[in-house]
Amino acid sequence: MIDLHCHLLPGIDDGAPDLAAALDMARMAVDDGITTVACTPHIYPGMFDNDSAGIHTQIQRLRGHLAAAGIPLKLTWGADAHAAPDLLPRLKAGSVPALNDSRYFLLEPPHHVAPPHFDAFVFALLAAGYVPVITHPERLSWIDDHYAMFCALSDRGAWMQVTAGSLTGRFGKAARYWGERLLDEGRVDILATDAHHPQRRPPLLGEGREAAAHWVGAAEALHLVETRPLGILENWAPEAMPQRPRSGRASRGSGLWRRLFGHAA
Repeated sequence: MIDLHCHLLPGIDDGAPDLAAALDMARMAVDDGITTVACTPHIYPGMFDNDSAGIHTQIQRLRGHLAAAGIPLKLTWGADAHAAPDLLPRLKAGSVPALNDSRYFLLEPPHHVAPPHFDAFVFALLAAGYVPVITHPERLSWIDDHYAMFCALSDRGAWMQVTAGSLTGRFGKAARYWGERLLDEGRVDILATDAHHPQRRPPLLGEGREAAAHWVGAAEALHLVETRPLGILENWAPEAMPQRPRSGRASRGSGLWRRLFGHAA
């Protein structure tokens, strides 16, 4: 499996606090069946002022430590880029890294406040030739009032990344509900761990894949954690990717029954 959202680099954001934690997370990822991780620290102006050059330097250092520890985990780069007004020019300038220098990049909306004109902001990124991968929409406190907007963004070409742990209840009932609904309605492009810590936010992707398979089947669950993530790293065009199932395995009514009662009608 390929994890495209992981705060593995030690000491540069709210992820792995030190090298020991980063190595523990790397071992856990390998044990879970993850072969490649995109190191995606926050870029949040005024809070986490990371940039491409610093991220690349930290990845090179961590690669050396992984090799010395005998941990067979491949690393690539990216960032969890906050939806800041200057994001597009910084992407164009290269100071905010896309995932493996592709057209795809992680876009993090604010967690607790819906930003004004967020849809127009995303459309401008799409018009510039990028594919924003909106991170963990299911965990946003404002998704219930703006769900239709996320559907419209998905229809217009934005991608959605759901956190694997949301589908297993690690982030509470609301995140699980919205994650399952997005899956059931064919809105999820990839799963990722969004791991931050070996104990509190571990890099476990397999459990999310298994949970997703109950909703969309094993083949689509594989696309969520392998095929589309690989396509991102290789910069495939969106139309060359496996297309999302538009309504999951079942009808919307059956999906609603599963969300309420935990099994198909």
